[in-house]
Amino acid sequence: MKKDICIRNQVEDLQRVAHFVEEIGEELKLSMELQMNLNLVMEEMVSNIIFYAFPKGTDATIELMAESDGTELTFVLSDQGREFDPTLKEDLDTDVNPAERELGGMGIFIVKNIMNKVTYQRLDGKNLLTMKKKINDK
Repeated sequence: MKKDICIRNQVEDLQRVAHFVEEIGEELKLSMELQMNLNLVMEEMVSNIIFYAFPKGTDATIELMAESDGTELTFVLSDQGREFDPTLKEDLDTDVNPAERELGGMGIFIVKNIMNKVTYQRLDGKNLLTMKKKINDK
């Protein structure tokens, strides 16, 4: 299975991302829990791009590709926004009271904990975030 979607850097396009993840979940017969977790991951990472990757008022596109071999599901998120490697973000100290924690970073922390592998590269002026999740232990 291989699918892709191209969206605008607009909050309202997050609905299209959710629908895309839902279609993949149905096609691969993923559990509802896994579908919800994958949707959370995509919403967090696409939201970060929408809110932080481009100067305000800039129209841009974000590409999301999904591919599965039946045992692993790979998502590749790409954009031409500001260079940012979320894998370098230090993990949150979950022992610290949330009210005393610095703002930000929770979404990336969630993504790293849901996905089995998260890698980043900057290639030809594009941010490429690859996220892999085991879906079947055959």
